[in-house]
Amino acid sequence: MSDLILFWHRRDLRIADNTGLAAARQQSSQVVGVFCLDPNILEGDDVAPVRVTYMIGCLQALQQRYAQVGSQLLILRDNPVKAIPRLAAALNVKAVFWNWDVEPYSQERDRNIIDALKEKGIGFLEKNWDQILHTPEEIFTGGNAAYTVYTPFWKNWISKPKAKPVETLHDVAGLTPEQQEIAKQAGAIALPTAKDLGFNWDGGLILPPGEAAAQKRLEEFTHAAINEYQEQRNFPAIEGTSQLSAAFKFGAIGIRAVWQATLEALENSRSEETEVNIRTWQQELAWREFYQHAMYHFPELADGAYRNTFKNFPWDDNEEHFQAWCEGRTGYPIVDAAMRQMNEIGWMHNRCRMIVASFLTKDLLISPKLGEKYFMQRLIDGDLSANNGGWQWSTSSGMDPKPLRIFNPASQAQKFDADGEYIRQWIPELRSLDTEYLVTGKITPLERRAVGYPDAIVDHNQRQRQFKNRYQQQKELVG
Repeated sequence: MSDLILFWHRRDLRIADNTGLAAARQQSSQVVGVFCLDPNILEGDDVAPVRVTYMIGCLQALQQRYAQVGSQLLILRDNPVKAIPRLAAALNVKAVFWNWDVEPYSQERDRNIIDALKEKGIGFLEKNWDQILHTPEEIFTGGNAAYTVYTPFWKNWISKPKAKPVETLHDVAGLTPEQQEIAKQAGAIALPTAKDLGFNWDGGLILPPGEAAAQKRLEEFTHAAINEYQEQRNFPAIEGTSQLSAAFKFGAIGIRAVWQATLEALENSRSEETEVNIRTWQQELAWREFYQHAMYHFPELADGAYRNTFKNFPWDDNEEHFQAWCEGRTGYPIVDAAMRQMNEIGWMHNRCRMIVASFLTKDLLISPKLGEKYFMQRLIDGDLSANNGGWQWSTSSGMDPKPLRIFNPASQAQKFDADGEYIRQWIPELRSLDTEYLVTGKITPLERRAVGYPDAIVDHNQRQRQFKNRYQQQKELVG
């Protein structure tokens, strides 16, 4: 057996602040990375071309980082349960290390790989967490149960000390020429492009791929926009958010490094107002972790609603209405602007995600599962836990003490896009209209036809009443 340790990258496409990679380096001076293009994921019907394009870019950057420290990142394209143990056995490695994940598929896959490694007598790193600041086993209620409400989760979560960034991989040896040849025979391939994998995306990327780009964006955000985050985050026409969600999804940046940046921002703050803004972004980080903990403890969330009232809710699921929503032609400007933004650039402002999710479920009475899946098919940052949590929050079907939440598209536009700047950016045919018409949606049928913009497909007030009646009936039915 050699001293070689394979580090299996998944949602940690970086060498800095990587807990599992740091642990591997502590045990051996020969550490080689490996990434497996998993057909179980890539051949699914909820994969976004923009997300695959970003991922491939991150892998290209990661290969360069490995080369800089003297090692390699190997690429496999096969079922990981077969491919990882096969490569490990061929190279006669000391162990395979990786970081754990909260998602149901990932956990099942990892348990199967552990069994396969055990059969071959290959060591592995016991359950190791990297993508969260506190493990799911670390944050419990006083009754030793998982939290189902965010606020008490936050109070417990923020009270605990946070780990500092771990040491970046350095001074490491890679494969010998002989081992490189063995790796090829065991399935190692050249990194394909997204197009090679069947994914075409020409819409650009809201965040350049790789850890260097993510670190740069973090520094820019925590030195400027974070100081006004609490207010500016709600206005889609303003770049008031970090736009780091794709980097979080693929681990192009470490969460400990992110948290450290917020602490440094707090140290440099000069007012209570600034501190409030920074703390608000920290709460958003905790929201993301809350959803990850929820997915870990309640994996059934991936398949449906948490609240009984919505488990068998009688949705209409009108196909024409759903397609109009997908394509951004509902006749509601703020909704259509948001959907077109996502379709064109693979990203949508979070305020708008709430607006369009509420509209799909509360105005069109269409199942949130359809919207959740469409988001995954389009978003660069599509993440099971965050996407599912956001949709359940907007639908009022998830872990939320508020029983019902309905967004009025017109009032949302008037409050958060008062000048119509966001609507004009994404719906060019409406640019010439008065702002009042844009944000209220009170565009006459004649004006709509003149500019080629569709009539509203439903009446908000009427559908709101219909939804509330249906909700009340369902609530009484389930008790």
